[in-house]
Amino acid sequence: MSNNDFILPKDFPELKNDTFLRAARGEEPEHVPVWCMRQAGRYLPEFREVRGGKDFFDTCRSPENCCELTLQPLRRFPFDASIIFSDILVIPQAMGMEVQMLTGKGPTFTDPLKEPEDLQRLQAKVDVNKELDYVFKAITLTRHKIEGKVPLIGFTGAPWTLMSYMIEGGGSTTHSKAKRWLYRHPDSSHMLLRMLADVIVEYLVGQVAAGAQALQVFESHAGILGPVEFREFSLPYLRDIARRVKDRLKEKGQDVPMIVFAKDAHYALEELSESHYEVVSLDWTIDPRSARERTGGKVSLQGNMDPCALYAPKEQISDIVRKMLEGFGTRGYIANLGHGLYPDMDPENVGAFVDAVHQHSKLLIKQK
Repeated sequence: MSNNDFILPKDFPELKNDTFLRAARGEEPEHVPVWCMRQAGRYLPEFREVRGGKDFFDTCRSPENCCELTLQPLRRFPFDASIIFSDILVIPQAMGMEVQMLTGKGPTFTDPLKEPEDLQRLQAKVDVNKELDYVFKAITLTRHKIEGKVPLIGFTGAPWTLMSYMIEGGGSTTHSKAKRWLYRHPDSSHMLLRMLADVIVEYLVGQVAAGAQALQVFESHAGILGPVEFREFSLPYLRDIARRVKDRLKEKGQDVPMIVFAKDAHYALEELSESHYEVVSLDWTIDPRSARERTGGKVSLQGNMDPCALYAPKEQISDIVRKMLEGFGTRGYIANLGHGLYPDMDPENVGAFVDAVHQHSKLLIKQK
């Protein structure tokens, strides 16, 4: 047993850079904070070295490896936040499903859910402290090792996104098997979504207890739904999760900002801004000024540069960032990409993105 098994979620180092937390709460720090989804990832040679040849989920279950992978990007770039290295599919695993990460194919469920009776196979009541203890340990260890440099974000997949994986058995372009459930088995769909929401609430509360200073909920498959289905099968659960997590944290005298990222759900910006999340994260298909107008100052915004803009020359990246900052404004804004970094991106261009956010935002704030 390593010493890390005994590291406790207390006496954390003092936070030195709180720009991300202040922006999440609607303030205007001295510069716009910036981080990237998938900032711990395959675009870094040191990441590939640590991951080399190891099973993906074995890596997720190693607090030491998760900590190292979370810290790697912070050694290279002056990010204003970090996000724990993990995966959204640890929840279906905790509920008894087997998932493997196959090279060239991505996440693959050995036995996906096919019909409503398959729900009986799932462990409805999950002891998250037992099943997902390795994530909590990774968060605690990382929070200590980060030494207060920046805040640490915990995260989860949202119920509909997890449900679609559990039925499709992996990635999909149409998600037709999962959507078939929504139309043919609405009651069973709601039963599964409720089961997932219950586990997610426990999981997020546990992440904060372990040391997470903010939480992000990924509804990555929101855009597969139309507005009507989104309002029935996604939005109520997103709201329920935020409300319940906040109530539970309040009982413990804790309060952390929560971010919702519903990719491609342009039709739901107004509803998302009234869903108990402090921050709405946006993909790159949404115009910054229009997002500000439609959310009416109710929430902070996060996003939303097209990840592929990082293939541009550095001067162009700087230009794209400046326009993005002018569109969003510098108050209650966290710069990010509209989705995750891709494996073939040049780390230097990621650095150029981060520097451009800091430089342009300082200038814009000064000019006010």
